[in-house]
Amino acid sequence: MSQKELQYVDAVNTTSDNEGWLILNVTGPLTSWVAFPSSNLGLYLSVHITHRTGHEIRPEELGIVGEKGEKQKQPFMVAFFKVTGHDNVHVRRTRDTGRNRNKKADSESSYPRNPLYDSSMNWSSRSCQIQTLYVSFKDLEWQDWIIAPEGYHAFYCSGECNFPLNAHMNATNHAIVQTLVHLMNPQTVPKPCCAPTKLSSISVLYFVDDNNVVLQKYKNMVVKSCGCH
Repeated sequence: MSQKELQYVDAVNTTSDNEGWLILNVTGPLTSWVAFPSSNLGLYLSVHITHRTGHEIRPEELGIVGEKGEKQKQPFMVAFFKVTGHDNVHVRRTRDTGRNRNKKADSESSYPRNPLYDSSMNWSSRSCQIQTLYVSFKDLEWQDWIIAPEGYHAFYCSGECNFPLNAHMNATNHAIVQTLVHLMNPQTVPKPCCAPTKLSSISVLYFVDDNNVVLQKYKNMVVKSCGCH
């Protein structure tokens, strides 16, 4: 039996405390499988620790759910196909005759694109993510009864939940389905909303009256992470 060579498909960086889905772009092998079904040998997931690429570890050791894990957490693939009226799969697209395109646009045009993916969007700055917000109790005119702290970093969530929902968006399954429905028919439902997924508390020292001071912990005051809901 001849030895099969592994071909690189995609990679994603994550942390040990990350929760949620990890998204990989498998357009390349999927296109090949549709055109040549016999070439479908499956996908192999290789997990490495940063700066120790030569040492491979089992995905289960890092909490990555495999085929023996919970059913609702099994990996899945989302694919979009454009019906062209032909049986063959077009891998290359017609070249643009314009001379002012840069090299990046040239290279990207050689691959089939998802028609629902807007590559002109700046996902890094517009996608759902945590933003800085400092709340000053003096600005709220609460300084007369709050002794400490003078303020705190509350943070807030802002951004769009556009397709595809990346791993850092901490999207719920409902949000993923809602995004797909919105893509098919924007008039039916809106996009999912960017909202806090984790919150933490702060302690506040304040006057109850002229003679009594209370130290109390208030829950859900600080945004720790954001996600699409």
